[in-house]
Amino acid sequence: MSLCLASAGAVKALAITAFTLVWTHSIEKVEWQEDWRISPDGLELVEARVKGTGAGMEPPPEAQLAEGWFRWKPARPAMGEVTLGNSGAAGEWRLCADGKCRTLSDILGRPVGADATAMRACQP
Repeated sequence: MSLCLASAGAVKALAITAFTLVWTHSIEKVEWQEDWRISPDGLELVEARVKGTGAGMEPPPEAQLAEGWFRWKPARPAMGEVTLGNSGAAGEWRLCADGKCRTLSDILGRPVGADATAMRACQP
C-alpha cells in the first residue's frame, strides 16, 4: 500500500505505510498532529495530539496530557479518502514519514495554496 495525494491536477504516490499529518491551528497558532496508518481498508487515524485548547479545538474527554500534548486515540473506521482544506491563514499542511517532514507543496511539486488536497490509500 502507498499514500496517494491529489491537488488541482497534481498527483503523487508515496511508498509509505504510516505518516504523521501536522498543521498549525489558524486562530490559536498551536500545533496539531495526527498519526495515520495505510491499510487495505483505507486510511486509519491512529492517534491525535494538540498542544493547547480553545477556538473549537478542545480535546475529547478521554485525552491525556503528556509532555505538553493532549493525546487521544480516535475511535473511527478507516476512511477511503480524506480531504484537506487550507484557509491560508496558518501555513501549510506538513506530512512526516521516515523522520522527514515536508509541506504538501513540496511533495506535489507545485504550490497548493488554498486548493483542497485528497489523500487516499493506493497501490504503488
